[in-house]
Amino acid sequence: MARNPSESTGPMHVPFGHVVANEKWRGSQLVQGMQGKIKIVFEDGLTPVDFYLSSRSCILYVTEADLVAGNGYRKRLVRVRNSSNLQGIVIVEKTQMSEQYFSAIQKFTVLDLGMVLLPVASQMEASCLLIQLVQEQTKEPSKNPFLSKKRAQIPELSLLRTVQQIPGVGKVKAPLLLQKFPSIQQLSNASTRELEPVVGQAVAQHVQAFFTRPSWDRKLPDLV
Repeated sequence: MARNPSESTGPMHVPFGHVVANEKWRGSQLVQGMQGKIKIVFEDGLTPVDFYLSSRSCILYVTEADLVAGNGYRKRLVRVRNSSNLQGIVIVEKTQMSEQYFSAIQKFTVLDLGMVLLPVASQMEASCLLIQLVQEQTKEPSKNPFLSKKRAQIPELSLLRTVQQIPGVGKVKAPLLLQKFPSIQQLSNASTRELEPVVGQAVAQHVQAFFTRPSWDRKLPDLV
């Protein structure tokens, strides 16, 4: 696979229908769940990236063990976030053991770094998510609702699922919010008065509280 040799977080050529996986995932349950559904190419030296979906989009996978071990995962996230070449999507194992640590990584990823975070219950669920993301990227532009110009107002899957994690929002109200406030920055800066006509008073208060907790109240870069 062609890549930028001078920068480990540089672009990589990924053929349609493929995912490039870090060699460390070979034989894992996550990879086994994808085999036969999409084509997988293994590469050494992908650190800090776990999977490349395209030349510009990559996956950073944070396991249950990573969360329990402390904040070591943050360095990987920051390296990708600081790269001008990549859009990083963070997939996190949210299990009974790691749930107490999930709030911290959610705040750090979404609010501090402005990255997309998608929780999964297991590696098998993560494999289904990766398959879905790869399949969406390989659709023809005219058939892909995430690329179609006439449906540009519909948020991409990863951003949509991030907003669904805000307490009280869920699958129904997340699309409504993103039609009105199409980026994390715009949503975080919205007042309760602006949010109420979209999701009602109670949920509007949940959304504003989520973005205005102490130490996380700061301007975020747009997610595109």
